[in-house]
Amino acid sequence: MEIFIDQVTKAYATVTAVKQASFEVRRGEIVALLGPNGAGKSSLVRMLVGLTFPDTGSIKVTYNNQTYPHLPAGAFGYLPEDRGLYQDRTLKQNLTYIGQLRGMSKAEIDEQLDYWLERFSLVERADENLKQLSKGNQQKIQLIATLMHQPPMVILDEPFSGLDPVNQEIVLDVLSELKNRGVTVLLSAHQMALVERLADRMVLMNLGAVVAQGTLTNIQEQLLQEHRIRVDFAESVTPEQIKSVPGVERADVITPTTLDIIHSPDTAPSQLLAALLKIGAIQNFGRQVPDLHSLYLQAVGKQTVAEETSHVE
Repeated sequence: MEIFIDQVTKAYATVTAVKQASFEVRRGEIVALLGPNGAGKSSLVRMLVGLTFPDTGSIKVTYNNQTYPHLPAGAFGYLPEDRGLYQDRTLKQNLTYIGQLRGMSKAEIDEQLDYWLERFSLVERADENLKQLSKGNQQKIQLIATLMHQPPMVILDEPFSGLDPVNQEIVLDVLSELKNRGVTVLLSAHQMALVERLADRMVLMNLGAVVAQGTLTNIQEQLLQEHRIRVDFAESVTPEQIKSVPGVERADVITPTTLDIIHSPDTAPSQLLAALLKIGAIQNFGRQVPDLHSLYLQAVGKQTVAEETSHVE
């Protein structure tokens, strides 16, 4: 299964929720859809599953050599952020009912329950009502409900919510296994460090628009506003010495021998290194790249300010 979103716009009464968004989700790929509340992620998901439709642009889903305007019923699993389980029924009753709704046989349901309850250490809780279980265990049950019919596509909204670090690692392993089986995964999460480890590609959204997309390296290239290199000299140097080097825009002192050097985009690191060696012996020289969390906060803040400024003007 593959998804192609092309220049999709969706407006409601007083707000444009999605603005000319374009990206792809390919077979066997984990794509992270990232953004703050109100970024347009939920509106995109509603269009993907066929609850609403684009005002302009198009969504194309290819599956079993056929093309659809949204994900075909029964061919995907969806984990919503808000749980939709029955609190006064047992874990096993909940999952059995969901399996029946999916058209699974009793044998298929029993097989999947045996596997997933063991995988998530829930065997001894099978006959407990959901309201007796912790938020983390309820999240694991919701994940099982999403995956037990073995769909070729899964959409996960905050899959790590309520999970401790041990269970987060289990979910990471499960998603990697799904990918290896060719399952397509679209997820939304706020745990940027986990997303960096997991996602093949990322789509960063804010105010309904795609801010940046691609691999982590692509995202860094698109959002990096400063070209920063950290240099450790063998002996003390002054910022004035560094600023005299062609291509250096700024020098931030970390210690008397360590500086962060911000250089122009057209200055190659090799050129910079050669010039700095004339100032003194260098012990370490390496590019400083912000993590995904920092880059995203920077991009969202910049776009939000620009949007507010345009409204004022």
